[in-house]
Amino acid sequence: RKTNGSDSKKQRLDESPPSRVLHIRKLPSEVSETEVIALGLPFGKVTNILMLKGKNQAFLELGTEEAAITMVNYYTAVTPQVRNTPVFIQYSNHKELKTDSALNQRAQAVLQAVSAVQDGSSPSSDPGVLDLAPPPSPVLRIIIDNMFYPVTLDVLQQIFSKFGTVMKIITFTKNNQFQALLQFSDPVNAQQAKLSLDGQNIYNSCCTLRIDFSKLVNLNVKYNNDKSRDYTRPDLPTGDGESTNKDHSLLGAISPLSAAAAAAAAAGRVALSGSGVSGVLCEQTFAGVYGDVQRVKILYNKKDSALIQLSDGNQAQLAMSHLNGQKVFGKVMRVTLSKHQTVALPREGLDDQLLTKDFSGSPLHRFKKPGSKNFQNIFPPSATLHLSNIRDGVGEEDLRLLFSNSGGTVKAFKFFQDRKMALIQMSSVEEAIQALMDLHNYDMGGNHHLKVSFSKSTI
Repeated sequence: RKTNGSDSKKQRLDESPPSRVLHIRKLPSEVSETEVIALGLPFGKVTNILMLKGKNQAFLELGTEEAAITMVNYYTAVTPQVRNTPVFIQYSNHKELKTDSALNQRAQAVLQAVSAVQDGSSPSSDPGVLDLAPPPSPVLRIIIDNMFYPVTLDVLQQIFSKFGTVMKIITFTKNNQFQALLQFSDPVNAQQAKLSLDGQNIYNSCCTLRIDFSKLVNLNVKYNNDKSRDYTRPDLPTGDGESTNKDHSLLGAISPLSAAAAAAAAAGRVALSGSGVSGVLCEQTFAGVYGDVQRVKILYNKKDSALIQLSDGNQAQLAMSHLNGQKVFGKVMRVTLSKHQTVALPREGLDDQLLTKDFSGSPLHRFKKPGSKNFQNIFPPSATLHLSNIRDGVGEEDLRLLFSNSGGTVKAFKFFQDRKMALIQMSSVEEAIQALMDLHNYDMGGNHHLKVSFSKSTI
């Protein structure tokens, strides 16, 4: 009997007639107005909100009944979440919210979402917009003016995902201003978002969006936390000191790298899965500064050690002398010459942990051309890095951002005259090693891969 009673009650709840006021239940207790409003942002204008804090509930009023219906229908198919907690949304019996404005001042300040999203204006409705040049990048640089109310990464994701799939977001503060880089899956989505949202306020008369295309066409996200997020790689570490226990490695026997760090270093450049391959890539990038890496094998029973085969004995000797004793991922590497002459490739189907990789056909080798100028530019690890193959239009600010995002602090920067090369100084050798592993061969778009090497110069 009892079950029947609750079933009929559930039915009554579901069958409340459509209303522009929505009742939201089971909210996490510390939730803010902003987060509740963000649920409604993509569907239309949010005109009022009432939080029932003690009950973990809220009422949200939208500008029109149609917007509320769209929102309820959408969240019937996709579970709405606030702070990773599922919440429940249904029509309220109220047709509008009458709130005491004195009590509700804070909510009013937070109210009224992006007007372009509110009036649903389609980017192409403006006749002057049709003959636009193709968008230069899927990455937008967002600056927020008049930020009297905090804007979070999640709010940005909610607002911008109305225009397409948001893949990555990095937020940072520059000149005391909150800024973000946001990467869509397609430049066309970035263009539509820029057209609709540039100059709009996120909240009523505050938090104005200033949007430009970034010169970077691809973001390198290392950690998933409240400052940066890569939605395509939920497995990334949070970067608050935790690391995976599986250790990886580097020549004769180079040890040790942590799996999380190795995976992060390989991120964004090579789409290979499996922690073994990430470790292999890391080593290939690092040892590749001193010679052309042919093969890498992480030892099965000793995962913090690896064999690395270079093109010849001179390259191996060079790599050993420059890399032995260097600090990588907080640990000291040991490098010796191995008794093995070559790294044997496993038989087909036997390397299930992807611990061995053959790089002999790699198009990215630095030294394969006989007499290559690269032979003259081999230096031991240093805090100053030499960058080359910089794409036209990419400026100092873009490069400083790219390198500080790999976890270090950029101390100084200098372009060469042609602006295709530059020097960048990190605050330690360890940071420079990390940046080189993260960003050598970084895709700058237009078939430009950034080249990073250690420099003997200082700035």
